[in-house]
Amino acid sequence: MIYYHNIQDTRIKQLNDLDIRLDADYVLYWMQQSQRVEYNHALEYAVLQANNLGMGVVVAFGLMDDYPEANLRHYTFMLEGLTETNALLEKRGIHMMVRRGSPPDVALELEQNAAMVVCDCGYLKHQRLWRDKIARKAACRVVQVESDVIVPLETVSSKAEYAARTIRPKIKNHLDDYLVELKPIKVQHSTVNISLDGLNLKRPADILALLNLDRSIPAVTQFFKGGTSRAKKIFGNFIRSRFKNYEKNHNQPQTDDISHMSMYLHFGQISPLYLALRINKADHRLDSAKTSFLEELIVRRELAANFVYYNRDYDNFDCLPDWARKTLADHRKDRRPYTYTLRQLEDAKTHDPYWNAAMQEMKYTGFMHNYMRMYWGKKILEWSSSPELAFRNTLAINNKYFLDGRDPNSYAGVAWIYGVHDRAWPQRAIYGKVRCMMASGLERKCDIRAYLDKVKAYSRR
Repeated sequence: MIYYHNIQDTRIKQLNDLDIRLDADYVLYWMQQSQRVEYNHALEYAVLQANNLGMGVVVAFGLMDDYPEANLRHYTFMLEGLTETNALLEKRGIHMMVRRGSPPDVALELEQNAAMVVCDCGYLKHQRLWRDKIARKAACRVVQVESDVIVPLETVSSKAEYAARTIRPKIKNHLDDYLVELKPIKVQHSTVNISLDGLNLKRPADILALLNLDRSIPAVTQFFKGGTSRAKKIFGNFIRSRFKNYEKNHNQPQTDDISHMSMYLHFGQISPLYLALRINKADHRLDSAKTSFLEELIVRRELAANFVYYNRDYDNFDCLPDWARKTLADHRKDRRPYTYTLRQLEDAKTHDPYWNAAMQEMKYTGFMHNYMRMYWGKKILEWSSSPELAFRNTLAINNKYFLDGRDPNSYAGVAWIYGVHDRAWPQRAIYGKVRCMMASGLERKCDIRAYLDKVKAYSRR
């Protein structure tokens, strides 16, 4: 393997056959998925190339009004992060410009004076189409650098993996090569004073007011604020105070012995590599907890990325394996003791106090403990008139309220409820052979009453 300042060559992919333009003003890093300065392989590669060319780096971010299924909650969190990113880039001598418009179109506007375009890696359909568009229309070289997973997807596997057990050994075969520190490269040519117009990130509230957004879902700044420094503070507190309880309590929703990193990972405000390296430095007496945490951070998260990358139907019912679709079809006409509309579900108006509390946690905070997410989704399947409707409603609510919605992990998590990355279980009504979850299981496995009290307290904040 070849390393470019601790950037593995397998992270780097040239997207077109054009040359680097030598009579240019800067190297352009089009930032989209990795919205951070630290542990950003794409950014460091852009700095490395700019230094070699004797020029500086300009970072561009395209801010569109109508990002798929995003609303005020998501935009507020993202802009909090971008405000910090802008300030940190300026300290390194890098000009960041946010322009309103389609992300690839913004990048193509700025590409006209660029020696080359460097972009980070996204796995969802629209993200890949954006990169394809830039590669086709740019007049200079376009290079993609992976910085959103620890082991690049195509290094791990060339196909959709069936389950965690099939991808785990493939990831582990490469892991030591990628768990490598990424030090920042000194910027040799500043672009801070370059004359390029963009939105003023020092006034994020003005930007939010300018955008034509869905404002029906409020921000949750009283619970979670965006930004790398905020993510690092939360994670540092987790390691110091709660990581010792992680193995015992990570499936106990009445506790907070989890990292709360999912939304920061979703917006690329924290690097999974940074998190893994920090966990590996924890007390050796917590090795079992380290194994559990890294299983979620690396194996499960990268299985989700593999799922959306190799399965173009990841956001609809057709993504389910044949056995799951067949068993759900076989039980399509089973009597449902309860059925609820999308509105009733969103309003948390069901007969089940545990489910209602989970829905309220999502609405209040933009987050839900993962154990309750599984129960929450399984019950929508049980309470819907058809499995197809259940899938649509589960995904719609998930993407609307969660800060980490619209993420590979979210799509894989919703699909798991319906059988993806799982196996057939003993047959029962409605679910068929798809795994079910019951209220009695919550009562047996966790202190569900304490969870109700925790969510009730959220409503008073």
